[in-house]
Amino acid sequence: MSDFDFSYSRKDFGEPFHFGVSTASYQIEGAWNVDGKGESIWDRFTHTPGKIERGEHADVSLDFYNRYKTDLKLMGDLSIPNYRFSIAWSRVKPLGYGKANEKGVDYYNRIIDTCLENGIEPWITLYHWDLPQNLQDLGGWSLRQMTHWFEEYAELCAKRFGDRVKNWMVLNEPVAFTVLGNLLGIHAPGKRNPSYFLKSVHHAALCQAIGGRVLKDLVKDGNVGSTVSCSYVEPFNEQKRHVKAAARVEAFLNRLFLEPAIGRGYPTDVSSFIKRIENHMEPGDEKALQFDFDFWGVQYYTREIVKHAAYIPFVQAMLVDPKDKGAELITDMNWEVFPTGLYSQLKRFAEYKEIKKFIVTENGSAFPDTLTKDGRVHDVKRTNYLRQHLAACLKAKQEGVPLEGYFYWTYTDNFEWSFGYRPRFGLVYNDFATQKRYVKDSGYWFKDFLDGKRVGK
Repeated sequence: MSDFDFSYSRKDFGEPFHFGVSTASYQIEGAWNVDGKGESIWDRFTHTPGKIERGEHADVSLDFYNRYKTDLKLMGDLSIPNYRFSIAWSRVKPLGYGKANEKGVDYYNRIIDTCLENGIEPWITLYHWDLPQNLQDLGGWSLRQMTHWFEEYAELCAKRFGDRVKNWMVLNEPVAFTVLGNLLGIHAPGKRNPSYFLKSVHHAALCQAIGGRVLKDLVKDGNVGSTVSCSYVEPFNEQKRHVKAAARVEAFLNRLFLEPAIGRGYPTDVSSFIKRIENHMEPGDEKALQFDFDFWGVQYYTREIVKHAAYIPFVQAMLVDPKDKGAELITDMNWEVFPTGLYSQLKRFAEYKEIKKFIVTENGSAFPDTLTKDGRVHDVKRTNYLRQHLAACLKAKQEGVPLEGYFYWTYTDNFEWSFGYRPRFGLVYNDFATQKRYVKDSGYWFKDFLDGKRVGK
């Protein structure tokens, strides 16, 4: 029996504690070029041959743009009380700046109203990776002008949606979209340029704080946060070179966007490469990076074991394949299932006394699913993953971590970026040929938990 195989109920988490599910606009909406929507970097990237597994794209995806009413009704039927979704910037501002697209604004107003009609509290993420292509053509995140464009975009969203939406996140996993998109080139926009990357990090970090200020100024009683992707990082062994390599990876994965916002500056203490960001800073930027968020969203999927690797640029480190470290269970993303890592990372983050509270805004698992003839998906591994990671959250909270929420990734199987439709993370199975939804056993388990049933072993 592991540390996270124990019984618990929803009441054990106390109040306030927000349970929900998370999604992202590009991954579910489809309708990529209708009703005045502009092209995004992911529209362009997925239409470029060789970028996505099997050449897939999200032109239709879940067709949530047209099917949101039935999807949100099902969400309500599953007793899910909070829904985190993102705004597609190019749907409400096709060029990224200038006049709003009223049809796009109306669409998100309908989403918000339908959530409320079904007893669901809407939580909005301003930016979940789908930059308007027009802004990318001008230079994207490498341009300091992005701070002005982002401020205008945040103002539009706050003014049009803030009367009903009180819970907001500014950026989704900025280290992911800057590293994967602008340094490694495996995500949109496909850049592999160290200088471009460093500029992008700084401008995104400035926008993180700018967005926070705009939302707090314009949304009455707003609860404003931002999210960071994180992994629990451990060295391969206690050799000095591996310990230092793990510290460098930790700086990239867990510290790069969080520490500037809380006033500690960029984590230059362990990485000379990160220190080069200072070349792109202007007078006053250190202060401009800071914002006292109401909460930080923690997005955890796995841990990383790190080895020193002199031949790998920038970090001189490599991640050990979970198959080579004796992982007991590995997901379809080749990620180790390790709930201890979520517990441990929450404890680590709680050491930042500048932070008021945390919400787990993403946590989930992809496993191959089989739809039975009677329309069921018996996803035992995913159910166990959810059960154990919720238990890890509860244990951390009981030990003093100021944790006030848990959002599962994701509600329905969707387009999983460069992996296309192969990985299935959803609590609801989607037949992409027919767009028919089927609740998985994990979805029914979550409903039982949300309804107050005692769960676990």
